[in-house]
Amino acid sequence: MQMFDLSLIWAVIIAVGVIMYVLMDGFDLGLGILFPFAPDEDARDVMMNSVAPVWDGNETWLILGGAGLIGAFPLVYTILLPALYLGVFLMLAGLIFRGVAFEFRFKSHRSKRYWSLSFAGGSFLAAFAQGCVVGAYIQGFETANGVYVGGALDWLTPFTILTGFGLVVGYALLGATWLVLKSEGHVRDWARALVPKLLLGVLAVFAIVSLWTPWIDRGVFERWFDHLQVIWLLPAGALLCALGIFLCNRHGREGGAFLLTLGLFVCTYLGLIVSRWPYVVPPQITLWDAASAPESQFFLLIGVLFVLPIVLVYTAWSYWVFRGKVRVGEGYH
Repeated sequence: MQMFDLSLIWAVIIAVGVIMYVLMDGFDLGLGILFPFAPDEDARDVMMNSVAPVWDGNETWLILGGAGLIGAFPLVYTILLPALYLGVFLMLAGLIFRGVAFEFRFKSHRSKRYWSLSFAGGSFLAAFAQGCVVGAYIQGFETANGVYVGGALDWLTPFTILTGFGLVVGYALLGATWLVLKSEGHVRDWARALVPKLLLGVLAVFAIVSLWTPWIDRGVFERWFDHLQVIWLLPAGALLCALGIFLCNRHGREGGAFLLTLGLFVCTYLGLIVSRWPYVVPPQITLWDAASAPESQFFLLIGVLFVLPIVLVYTAWSYWVFRGKVRVGEGYH
């Protein structure tokens, strides 16, 4: 008899990996999105230097979530990869572009402008593709006998385009609050002025998606309005975080604004999970339907129990070592 529900344990691990990636890679993607609008080249240098020591490590969580998914829930890969192939390809292409541009921009002189554009374009593409994937997950997938039977572009709809742009604005907000925390002088003032505008954009998308979703899937509407009213604490928490971001930014509480932006993302993410629970491939396939054999899940779990503490320790250590403000003129790393 199985003592623990390994599928549930793996669902929690993967969910944590995904939200850690969104939070930690979100602010450096957000900086890339804001890159073309920076007031000058000094501001761009500060933006890149503020994430230079940590941006590679942030993407560890994406690998953890992806590898865990294919090992613990292989049916999800069987369905989602054909359904989202182009979207995932665009996301990875964007991450590759920005990664290469990140390094080459510091080495170049005459071509620095083009690497800056590559960094901004890759960041926007990766964020937009991730938002479209989230929208496609909300829409659900057309399956038959555990196989995706929809078209290659079914993931690209007006709704997913909206969620794509919504995540772009959300990451930009996260990047702006991070930059306020890590910079000073005219760079900080510029980022602080952006925060209320970006926050308004995030709330607008949040409202439109909330009104649109019931027309896409009646089940989501019933989940929110027919029972489990306690889940309304999540959007209430998101709105409180939004109010706190505005007030903290207005009164110069830099750390508070950034942490509350993280809280806004967490509340929204939990609301998405609750809306679709326990379906990992909406609208029919649950996490238990998609799970691999218990022996496989247990074997993988042993490895993760060793690796996860190491990842947490070196992540915390790197952020601690490189804490504090980044000033104009300071070098790479």
